[in-house]
Amino acid sequence: MRAHPVDRPADLDVVRESYDRVADNYARMVMTTGVGDIVKHPWLKASIDAFADTVDGLGPVLDAGCGPGTVTAYLAGRGLEVSGVDLSARMIDHARRLHPHCRFRVASATDLDLDLGEASVGGVLGWWSLFGLPRDVLPQVLAVFARALKPGGHFITATHVGDEDAVRTEAYGGVPVRWTSYPWRPEQLIALIEQAGLRTVAELRLPAEEYSGPGVVVMARRPG
Repeated sequence: MRAHPVDRPADLDVVRESYDRVADNYARMVMTTGVGDIVKHPWLKASIDAFADTVDGLGPVLDAGCGPGTVTAYLAGRGLEVSGVDLSARMIDHARRLHPHCRFRVASATDLDLDLGEASVGGVLGWWSLFGLPRDVLPQVLAVFARALKPGGHFITATHVGDEDAVRTEAYGGVPVRWTSYPWRPEQLIALIEQAGLRTVAELRLPAEEYSGPGVVVMARRPG
């Protein structure tokens, strides 16, 4: 049984082009400053380690919105059968260059209903990537993830906390972009995850830091 197709955001191609433009600067920043390196952030590392321990042995793991593949590679180093997908072909170019031992491909989170069979994966990550999905689209994507998880499989997400949509016109060194970020209140995000059919097992709230506002990490399980 297939999931219902996910609505395609009207500006998806514009967003894809924007991430392609910033990919070089972002990958360089990751390599030179450690941005996105969970090893440098003990609470984020603890969250990913808990996820890795929980899904170990349950089958394939999908990193949805993997960017240049930092977390994908970390999980592969933990021995997981993990692959990464990203909307931006240029991000995937960098992921393959930086982590040639890992598997990556170009795909939008809104296209995964075509690829993921029911109960086909042991774990799914949406690690600082799902805030780019419009508010009416995120619940559909969460439903695809929930359906794709095996019973007992886990989903983990990290995202920005807030009430107001943020329209960006430049990013990562002044590169012109056009995208909107959609932050969520933790209780709103948890409600969406549970409406998708998952059961929340952990929540970590993060205070604002020098380069970002407050955030939240949520891990949830498919019952069964």
